[in-house]
Amino acid sequence: MKQPILHPDGSKNWTILLLGLALLPILAACGGTPTAAPTATTAPLVVTDALGRTVTLGGPPERIVIAGKSSLTLVDTLYLFPDAGERLTGLVVGRQPVGEFISLLDPAWGAKTTLAPDAGAEQIAPLRPDAVLLRSFMAEKLGRSLEELGLPVVYLDLETPEQYFRDVAILGKLLGDEERAAAIADFYQSRLDRIAGATADLRDEDRPRVLLVQYGDKGGEIALNVPSASWLQTTEVELAGGAPVWKEAAQGGGWTVVNFEQIAAWDPELIFLVSYKTDSAQVAARLKADPQWQSLGAVQAGRLYGFPADIFSWDQPDPRWLLGVTWLAGRTHPDRFPDLDMVQEVSRFFQEMYGMEETAVAEQILPRLRGDVE
Repeated sequence: MKQPILHPDGSKNWTILLLGLALLPILAACGGTPTAAPTATTAPLVVTDALGRTVTLGGPPERIVIAGKSSLTLVDTLYLFPDAGERLTGLVVGRQPVGEFISLLDPAWGAKTTLAPDAGAEQIAPLRPDAVLLRSFMAEKLGRSLEELGLPVVYLDLETPEQYFRDVAILGKLLGDEERAAAIADFYQSRLDRIAGATADLRDEDRPRVLLVQYGDKGGEIALNVPSASWLQTTEVELAGGAPVWKEAAQGGGWTVVNFEQIAAWDPELIFLVSYKTDSAQVAARLKADPQWQSLGAVQAGRLYGFPADIFSWDQPDPRWLLGVTWLAGRTHPDRFPDLDMVQEVSRFFQEMYGMEETAVAEQILPRLRGDVE
């Protein structure tokens, strides 16, 4: 008789049990259990994920599914590895459709199974994944049900530079390509070292007061938000040699609404404008012409800039965050980066990180650049 699945506290979780029983016929029709059992010729693969969990697999996974919310960074980071396209079986498509970019890298993109951000175990299990990649904050909402069905789940964060280096190493071990993981880390570290070296002698008074603000006008209502003090956007400003004026006011875990009066009180020396829906350079141009914004010292000095993007904005916890830090450093301290050429940086990034040909970058990426890139 099948034993009921128990929670850590010993109670019976009948929802998970019934779900597991309901999925058995589906899994059988798909060819058996979803996990790849170790064989005599394949040594088990053991990885430690972002939550410190030890995950054992039969070997490097051949069928990977990326699920849960905020998975853009998982997909784009996985594709830093050259054989990602062969291994990725299914993924979430949310508000930022990854296909516009990944289709440039992966000819088989159209064959992937797409999932909704709220897809549960009953949609994921029939894909027979050898490994499911989730953001760590999805552990309780989705991860537990997958784990209780016997699906190997690997959690990643990718929210800070430190987490990014750690999680790229985890992916390298998971994919059996630790050499590529080291090459990715070296690429990022060399550019961060260049910025750190150029700004190392900055005194506190040499760090300009910087405002990074997200602009939205959904339904005609203007919304201004600053990122959490713990988020990557704040860290990017600090790495670039700036002092985030909003940091003390944004200690929560998400975007914080601000008004123009607060911005005026902060009196930033530089303003970096993020706009996910429209070209940030166009929004910046409108604000520069607005009499209210013209009262700000940063606008009067011509130091209001639209944050760059290509297909995705460079401020997000996506591999492009490195481009965001590099651009911010050049705008914050132009005298310390006199030879910075962002078009060249973009071309090199997509060539070395995604294996794109120079002509492909010129034809597919550079025409999509938005914001005040140069």
